[in-house]
Amino acid sequence: MQPMIITGGPGAGKTTLLAALAERGYRTFPEASRTLIREQAQRPDGILPWTDLPRFAALCLELMGEQRAEAVRGTVPAFVDRAIGDICAYLVIGGVPVSEEYQNAAKGYYPEVYCCAPHIDIYVQDDERPHSFEEAQAIHRQLVSTYQALGYSVVEVPWGAVEERARWVLARLAGKC
Repeated sequence: MQPMIITGGPGAGKTTLLAALAERGYRTFPEASRTLIREQAQRPDGILPWTDLPRFAALCLELMGEQRAEAVRGTVPAFVDRAIGDICAYLVIGGVPVSEEYQNAAKGYYPEVYCCAPHIDIYVQDDERPHSFEEAQAIHRQLVSTYQALGYSVVEVPWGAVEERARWVLARLAGKC
């Protein structure tokens, strides 16, 4: 089964939603960019998105490709915390041309993308999330635009308690909303 994408601007509760889906027995994959930022920040010559976006995007492409390959092998539906379309959006935001390699690699996920909008009540800036809330909203808009341009149907996940959001996503998958 094609993995389902949970995306949205920073501070939208994506990781918390994925944890709730994992508690229900679904396979989930962590946000590749946050994993890579933690790893690369420990290196003296680490590649970070704010110092070398093209090289960081290449690292993300590799890790997200591995996640997708692992996700399709399972028999239990899988959700990914961001996907290759997110790389395309961040490249656009950074003024870096999006190559055909990235556009082609962004294909092969479930046709609906579940998008969570940033919410001021939970937004926190930190070392891995240096954006202001206004920037988070602009990132969100670019993600929606990019996924639509890539041919995905973008579905906004309604704001609410994490359990409500998890139930909504699963009901949507089951065709009940």
